[in-house]
Amino acid sequence: MQDHDQETEVVEEDVEATEEIVEENENEDVPEEENPDIPLAPEAEAMKWKEAAIRSAADLDNYRKRMARERSEDLRFARSGLIEELLPMFDNFSMGLQMAEQEKDSMIFKGMAMVKGQMDDFLSAQGVKEVAAEGVFDPNYHEAVAEEEKEGAEAGEILFVKRKGYLLHDRLLRAAAVIVAKGTVGSDEKGAETEGGDE
Repeated sequence: MQDHDQETEVVEEDVEATEEIVEENENEDVPEEENPDIPLAPEAEAMKWKEAAIRSAADLDNYRKRMARERSEDLRFARSGLIEELLPMFDNFSMGLQMAEQEKDSMIFKGMAMVKGQMDDFLSAQGVKEVAAEGVFDPNYHEAVAEEEKEGAEAGEILFVKRKGYLLHDRLLRAAAVIVAKGTVGSDEKGAETEGGDE
């Protein structure tokens, strides 16, 4: 009987010791990283998914706008290669028209002038414009093929257009080939004399 009482006391002591250990572990601060995923409150969860949905909708809208813009650009410049290949033919036709212009009353000239008008209308409908080739040389739109001296002309001034340049929707399709003026020796000497006189 005494043995049974001793065993009961030992068991009770073990249970009490176990309960104390459990209580100590419960009282210890467990780091948040070790905590299992704590579910958010329903309102916070709803707000989280709402923000994610708004971000996704904004991203999708931006993607659609970007694709529409790129598609529009592709359509605007889709024929640029074809037009660029046709330009030499337009150049040759324009030269032929200049030769035929010597007899303006001839049917050949009138017919060629009519065709030239149709060609110009075609280029205009495609968004093609001629590059302005007057005034000072601009390397963004002009290609200098030669330099010539001309009295009274400033250095870099365009004297003559050898080949027309074209823009396609404000994008350079072909630069204009031009002859530009270079500073004349006389003007340089005159400028030097003026500087010497001032001294």
